[in-house]
Amino acid sequence: MNGNNKRPMILQKRDLEFFKVLGKHARLVDRKQVMKLAGFNSQTRANARLLKLTSNGFLRRYFLGTFKGGSKALYTLSEKGAHLADIENWPVIRNKEQLLVGDPFVNHQLAINDIHIAARFSIPEGSKFIRFVAFQRPLAKFLPLIPDGYFEIETPTEIKSAFIEVDLGTESLKVWSKKTSLYLHLAISGTFEKIFGRQQFRVLVVAPSDRRLKTIQKAISKQTGKVFWLSTLEQIKRDGFWQSIWLRPNRDQKLSLLERNL
Repeated sequence: MNGNNKRPMILQKRDLEFFKVLGKHARLVDRKQVMKLAGFNSQTRANARLLKLTSNGFLRRYFLGTFKGGSKALYTLSEKGAHLADIENWPVIRNKEQLLVGDPFVNHQLAINDIHIAARFSIPEGSKFIRFVAFQRPLAKFLPLIPDGYFEIETPTEIKSAFIEVDLGTESLKVWSKKTSLYLHLAISGTFEKIFGRQQFRVLVVAPSDRRLKTIQKAISKQTGKVFWLSTLEQIKRDGFWQSIWLRPNRDQKLSLLERNL
């Protein structure tokens, strides 16, 4: 008898649901994000499950260097995990067990995940989170726009639709000018309604600092005072996604995303 034979791992429904979110939406997650997306209340149980899923080949693991000189584990879905979940997978491919330092894509994706989680899991009472969509391709052949994300919620009075744009301070103002133009075209051309079946949308811009927020706000305001809402990741984490932390392009009053007709 071969004592080295592994006992097959029995996947739970929660595992498969997590695979779907990871493969289609989040792509790369840290443990805190896993706990939210997979519904773990215990850090110990989350660690044990992630280790088991990784050792059985359902997840790939990397390590991200931290500012304090340590590292934290990151996870992406493997081909094996995607096959069992029956989804198209968009994995993050790096060398196995690699320590990731200064990887702009990784930091950007983790920030997008934080916004997704903040929106989904702090939903106002009486409202319902409908869906989150991630994009790997432009919205249309004639519209070279790839948003960082899109979600919809249903409130007691309406359905709110919003794109997410996470800025890490690396894009030029020329890029933001182009993005503004593209989103305005999406709004007035009828393309948004054709693709998503909704009439209106907002663009939520999340900046890394108040200073950067003001710079982007000024650039957007040269073209429009509508559509765009701006805040910082720090404000979202500190005060809450649905609180009055959002600025419009041409206003300094902070508003809630639950405001109507603004």
